[in-house]
Amino acid sequence: MLRSWKGKREPGANLNYKLKKPEALSMSVIQFHALPMPYYICSGHCLTMPGRGHPDRYALGEFDLLVVDKGCLYIGEEGRSFELAEGHALILRPDSHHYPTQGCREMTGSFYLHFQTAGVWEAVNEEENGQPAPGQGAGVLNAEEDQHRTAVFDIRVPQFIRLHNASRMYELLRQLNELERDSHLGPVKWRQQLLFQEVLMQLGNSMTDRAQRPGSDIADQAASYLRCHYKERICISDVGDALNFHPVYIARCMQKQFGCSPMEYLMKYRLEQAKKLLLQTDLPVGQIAQDVGFQQAAYFTSCFGRWEGMTPREYRQRFMLGHSRNG
Repeated sequence: MLRSWKGKREPGANLNYKLKKPEALSMSVIQFHALPMPYYICSGHCLTMPGRGHPDRYALGEFDLLVVDKGCLYIGEEGRSFELAEGHALILRPDSHHYPTQGCREMTGSFYLHFQTAGVWEAVNEEENGQPAPGQGAGVLNAEEDQHRTAVFDIRVPQFIRLHNASRMYELLRQLNELERDSHLGPVKWRQQLLFQEVLMQLGNSMTDRAQRPGSDIADQAASYLRCHYKERICISDVGDALNFHPVYIARCMQKQFGCSPMEYLMKYRLEQAKKLLLQTDLPVGQIAQDVGFQQAAYFTSCFGRWEGMTPREYRQRFMLGHSRNG
């Protein structure tokens, strides 16, 4: 039974990706005044072990785009905290201090892409009406603008966002990484710059898509909370308390965004984690059930069978044997 939710924000209130944070910040946007265009420097992919975090660095001098394809990174920048889960992108500013807010809870994979601009850039905050407002500060890498430039336009990309088309972004970043070994060649550099421009377009498209889907931020916040706390006892009221939104509104947002209720999302995520443990460890089924948030092994087996069409033991036997034959 849902409790009374007096004082909770109603639909249409300002949506912010800040879990359990008292301050409310608008969406941060990095805006480049082009020409000249932002330019690609280098890229790669790294794995972060459980307990480790993103490097603690100050004023790197380059923009650092991070895109997580597995797990979750916990990163802070000048007092702001970000949970960078799978399918999310974050741009770290070249003039700021960024650091891990906590270690990874699981093996985490992330793409990184360093880039820079010879022109002017600034950080702005998106107001509720969608118009830019002055940010906390601005970075100007070329203090004296050329007054005779023509066809100047703005490139606006979100600093932090859930990607509209994560698979396309992964593919672009993989292509960039494959070109790194020959990046000293002129034609390769040009190809990398073209791919990088599409990366910026994908970021911009994600921001446009978000504006067209009211409630998507709330769905993302709820999903992030469920992923972070899946090992614990969770009910919809816990999610409502964490996000300070009515649970009925949260459920409606998640249904629209993910096609399922918060508890169905939690169930699916727990079962995905269980499948990994079944194939990657020799832990007993009962132990795995507890490790992924099920209080009773029998209930875990029942849910697993309903979603996968087989018991956990049958799943382990079938796919571990198949893996051995293929190996």
